Amino acid sequence: MSTDGVTGAATDDGVAGDGDVIREPATPVPGTRAGRPRRARRFGRSRAMRELRRNRGVMVAVVFLFFLLVIAVLAPVVSPYDPDAQELRAQLQGPTGEHLLGTDGFGRDVLSRLIHSSRITLLAVVQALAVAVVLGIPIGLLSGFVPWVDRIVARVADALLSVPPIVLALAVVGVLGPGLTNAMLALGIVMAPSLFRLARSSAATASKELYIEACRSVGCSRWRLIWRHVLPNASSPLLVQVTFFAGVIILAEASLSFLGLGVQPPDSSWGSMLRDAFANIYEAPGHLVAPALMIMLTILAFAQLGDGLRDAFEGRGADGR
Repeated sequence: MSTDGVTGAATDDGVAGDGDVIREPATPVPGTRAGRPRRARRFGRSRAMRELRRNRGVMVAVVFLFFLLVIAVLAPVVSPYDPDAQELRAQLQGPTGEHLLGTDGFGRDVLSRLIHSSRITLLAVVQALAVAVVLGIPIGLLSGFVPWVDRIVARVADALLSVPPIVLALAVVGVLGPGLTNAMLALGIVMAPSLFRLARSSAATASKELYIEACRSVGCSRWRLIWRHVLPNASSPLLVQVTFFAGVIILAEASLSFLGLGVQPPDSSWGSMLRDAFANIYEAPGHLVAPALMIMLTILAFAQLGDGLRDAFEGRGADGR
C-alpha cells in the first residue's frame, strides 16, 4: 500500500515518507492525558452535592433562605404599605384585614416593617462576614507559611479571643458610635480571629505536604501556593464556619439593635422591632411573635445548612466526588 507524490500518504511499513504530514491518530493513546476518561468536575455532580440533596433539612433551609432573599430584594414591591408611614389613629391594632400583623405604637404596618427589616438583617450578615473574611482568612493563610508573621499575628488573635465577644463588640461600638455599619464592623472584628486560626491551621498542615514541596521546587511563589493550592483545600471548613457565623451575626445584630446600638431610626431590623414591641408588651404582647419567629427561623436555617455542609464535606471521598 504505497502512493507516490501525495503528501500525507501512508507507506507499506507505516512510516511517513519524505514530505509526508504526520497526522494525529483519531483514537487517543491510552495512558496519555488525552486518553484519560474525562472526570466530571462540576460540584453539582460531586458526592457532597448528592448528600446535600438527600438531606431534607438542608433543602428546607435552602428554600427558606432563598425565599427570604427574594422577599428582601423585592421588599418595596411585596410590602403592602410604606414601612415608615404612620397612622396615629390606628396604634397598636391587632391583626385585621388591612393590617395582617397589626400596627405598632406609631400606627405603622408590622408586616411591611417585617419585610423591609429582612433587607437590613441580610445586609448586616454580608457586612460582618465581609470584615471577618477579609481580616481573618488572608492573614491566617499567610501566617501558616511565614513564621515571623505567625509569631506576631497569632498573639493578637489570642488576645482578641480571650475577651468575651459581646464585650469586645460593645467596646468597638462605644468607640465608633451606634449604627448598623459600626456594629457589623465590631462583629466582623470579633469573628475574624476564629477564621484566622482555622485558615492558619489549614495552611500550616498543607505547607508540609509533598505537593507543596513539589510546587516550590519548580519555582511557585508563596502567594501562588496560597491562592492556587492551599485555599481550595481549606475552602470546605471555612465555608462551614462562615455559614455558622451567619446565624451568630443575626442573633448578635438583633441583640445590639434591641439595645439601641445597631440600626438607627427610621430604619428597622428585627431586633429594633423587638425593642419597639417590648416597649408596648402590655398593650400588644402579640407583636413580639413575628420578629422573634423570623430571627429564630433564620438562625435555624443557617445552622441546618452549616450542619449539612459539614456532614457532606466530611463524608466526601479523596477523589472529591
